[in-house]
Formats: sequence, structure tokens, C-alpha cells
Amino acid sequence: MTDRELELFATEELIDELLRRTTFQGVIVHSQEEAKNQDWDGERTFSVRFNGNLETQEAGRLLEVVSRRLADPV
Repeated sequence: MTDRELELFATEELIDELLRRTTFQGVIVHSQEEAKNQDWDGERTFSVRFNGNLETQEAGRLLEVVSRRLADPV
């Protein structure tokens, strides 16, 4: 799929498609509101989504590992 083809889909559609895939094993963190630019004004609310390939505890552990990596980059 090319960048041009991806432009035809809304963010929510792309997330839904990824979560439908049985091969996807991960967590999606996304802004609840579409970002129109990269400037952050005030506070943003994020959603965390994952599919049935992970249990809630597994998704939490994955996010914990990511958090540690971001805090202490190698």
C-alpha cells in the first residue's frame, strides 16, 4: 500500500483494520482528536487499543517496557 492509498482512509479506519488482523500483536496509542498540526496547545487525551491477541495484563506490560525504553534510551 502506498502513501497515496493510505491518504484515502481516515485514521479510525486504519486503526480498525490493524486491530482486525490476526497477525497484529501490539498496542496502539492515539490521540482521541485528530491532530491538525504538530503543535501541542494545552492537554491531549489519548486512547490505548489492542485486539484479542493480547490480554489486558500483556498490553500493560508491553506499555511498561516501552515507557522504560523512552525514559532510558539505549
